[in-house]
Amino acid sequence: MNPIRRLVCASTLGLLALGAQAQTFPTKPITLIVPNPPGGVVDTSARLVSEPLGRLIGQSVVVDNRGGASGNIAYQMVANAPKDGHTLLISYSAYHVGNPAMFPKLPWAQKDLVPVALLTAATNVIAAHPSVPANNLKEFIAYLKANPGKLNYASQGNGSLSHVGTALFEQTTGTNMVHVPYKGSGPAIADVLAGNVQVFMTTPPSVMQHVQAGKLKAFAVTGTARHPGLPNVPTTSEAGLDGFTLEAWVGLFAPAGTPPAVVSQLSEQVKRALETPEAKNVGNKAGIEIRYMAPEQLGALVTRETEYWGKIIKSRNITAD
Repeated sequence: MNPIRRLVCASTLGLLALGAQAQTFPTKPITLIVPNPPGGVVDTSARLVSEPLGRLIGQSVVVDNRGGASGNIAYQMVANAPKDGHTLLISYSAYHVGNPAMFPKLPWAQKDLVPVALLTAATNVIAAHPSVPANNLKEFIAYLKANPGKLNYASQGNGSLSHVGTALFEQTTGTNMVHVPYKGSGPAIADVLAGNVQVFMTTPPSVMQHVQAGKLKAFAVTGTARHPGLPNVPTTSEAGLDGFTLEAWVGLFAPAGTPPAVVSQLSEQVKRALETPEAKNVGNKAGIEIRYMAPEQLGALVTRETEYWGKIIKSRNITAD
């Protein structure tokens, strides 16, 4: 057979095989592995997409929470899962781009996972106990500069986004607070409300009701736009701190080696699922922004943020211990 004709035939067969894989997928329920316990931005992101996605693909989509070990249990599970698109990871930005810089030895690597779609993004809010003698962000920063090390700040744990994000805030503003890590947002918020720690930078849904009730102050949200649940709270830029933004994102990833046709099909169906009124309603109630990205865009985001957060983590000597 002519070499050119042989090459054309091989390419055609390859395309037909990819098409057949897409047509037969999925053949069983899909499991979304979540690296966090129920509740919160990551779990909510999985649940807002699971039901509409299940209807679109004609199979049930199950949410399986596998928290612990800074997300590494869930990431390892998906990295080692069959490469058929039926076991997927709901990935949290702090784990995905932060863990490679914080753990000398990970049971998974970014190359073990391929991007499918960005699902949601959430800004953060700089919140404080009412005892903090400041009424806006400028006054808060001035107080911190005049009283280095006097205030404590809470985080969801060593190496969490609230830890790294607050360290970045300190670096940006030339201030210093004492870090007090907790195991999750719940106990952190409880101690901030009690005044045992004074500051917490976290996603708005965690603190909105307390800000609205006057139990906490909100100095600024760290996104590019005001949060609908906190319409009177300015952005950091509006409050006079240009150049400081902090967002968490949640994306969908598959094991590396999953057929490209399956990844493409999943991404398109996820896009459709995120556009449903049902998904938008859940996101609005939780104060989470639905923000779809295709695989290539999400991959580029991971590359940028891995470099960015890696520099911050190393310069501040942040570890997960």
